[in-house]
Amino acid sequence: MPSIKVFQVASGPVAFNYTISTPTSNSTKQIDPNLPTVLFLHPVAIPQEVFTLQFGDPMIRQFNLVGVDMRFHGGTRGKVPVDFDQEMAAEDIAIFMTEMKLPPCHIFALSLGTVIALQLAVSYPEKVLSLFLFSPLGLEEPQVAAEGRQAIHDAWINGWRDGKPHYEELSYAVQGTLELLFYDRTLSISQAIVTLDIFLNRRPHSVEELRNIKVPVKLVHGMEDVAYPLEYSQEFLYRLQDAGVDASLEAIAGASHFGCIEQYSIVNPIFHDFIIQQLEGPVPVLTKAVVSPWESKLIKKGWVPDDDSEEE
Repeated sequence: MPSIKVFQVASGPVAFNYTISTPTSNSTKQIDPNLPTVLFLHPVAIPQEVFTLQFGDPMIRQFNLVGVDMRFHGGTRGKVPVDFDQEMAAEDIAIFMTEMKLPPCHIFALSLGTVIALQLAVSYPEKVLSLFLFSPLGLEEPQVAAEGRQAIHDAWINGWRDGKPHYEELSYAVQGTLELLFYDRTLSISQAIVTLDIFLNRRPHSVEELRNIKVPVKLVHGMEDVAYPLEYSQEFLYRLQDAGVDASLEAIAGASHFGCIEQYSIVNPIFHDFIIQQLEGPVPVLTKAVVSPWESKLIKKGWVPDDDSEEE
């Protein structure tokens, strides 16, 4: 996949790994300037490939789709400062958009990505056209979630305490992560647990700050989320509405914290309609023959496309 070096970040150069898909190209270097552009912001632990089932959906591929790996994820390379926080992460994305000459984008964000998306909309409102936030983290971290993430982090660090793998501790970390992200499914995971401080120390925005958000916001909550109850998303919805933001909430039955993966057939149409409602010009033509840019890579790792079985 392409990458671009960015030298303007305060902590030094960062080479961002990114992907662009258009209706006519699974992977290309430039967007189609005549189409709306969607920027995908991934969660912790899994980089941009987490959106495979969005990038491979003909409905969603009516638009330009841009994925980018955050620092310490996927193919992105660059120093991660000890004080790395949501403001720095949002600045990274703003600089990436500028360097890539991206227009204002619709944002599709998942979990940790929603923290960055919200900060981007608050600090750089001119770069955002809408926010679609799955498992939105707009309030303080609930104690049960914070304790769970800390336990996972500690187990992972202890599992590599002398530079060698200690599988009992590593197994605990991975199993805890899967329970948090995917309820009780048995899935594999691609990255270590990092950026814990963003979760534990993230700062919820005040109502006054949220007034900087001038675009529509769609919150989506998975009803099988083991760490964040529906009331958590509802409370954030009310805070957005108090700030005068055009916000709404969808609750998806059977969806976990990463529910846009397992319930993509429900989530994708909701996202598609959310974007279409905002278009002022003609609706892009539907393209039928599209493939996720990561499909062959994931197949080599054991993924079976179109297999809806729980084990897959």
